[in-house]
Amino acid sequence: MGVPNIVLCRIDNRLVHGQVGVSWLAYSKANLILIADDEVANDKLQQDIMRMTANHYNVQIRFFTIDHTAEIIGRAAPSQKIFIVTKTPHQMLELVRKGVPIREVNVGNMHFSEGKKQISSRVYADEADVAALKELEQRTERLYFQDVPAAAVEHVTL
Repeated sequence: MGVPNIVLCRIDNRLVHGQVGVSWLAYSKANLILIADDEVANDKLQQDIMRMTANHYNVQIRFFTIDHTAEIIGRAAPSQKIFIVTKTPHQMLELVRKGVPIREVNVGNMHFSEGKKQISSRVYADEADVAALKELEQRTERLYFQDVPAAAVEHVTL
């Protein structure tokens, strides 16, 4: 099994949207967006909406479950510059636990919902989210909070 060319990993509960297309694709120079999400892997409507953004920016997009991502990531071609996106820190952590060689994780947006508190300008987390983020911080070389590449990295103590 080869080492995949993962150029960016991002947690963003919106997954793929204009901001990803404009900012992070240009910054990372990715040519493949990989959405690792069990629900979206089986939801054609959500896939079609995100595929429009990917097509607009002329990049490939794939929708895989967490398990399938872990199973096949090592077979990626060296020419594939992979941008992995998950909705939650739990999903990203599962990828790491399953052996996906993720060195850095960008935490983008995690919206407010009941029981979550604000830990950065655009990230709301509950205790389980914080625990997953802490483990990601320990198991990767870098975990950072940044909305867009032009913005300053936010320093968050977990």
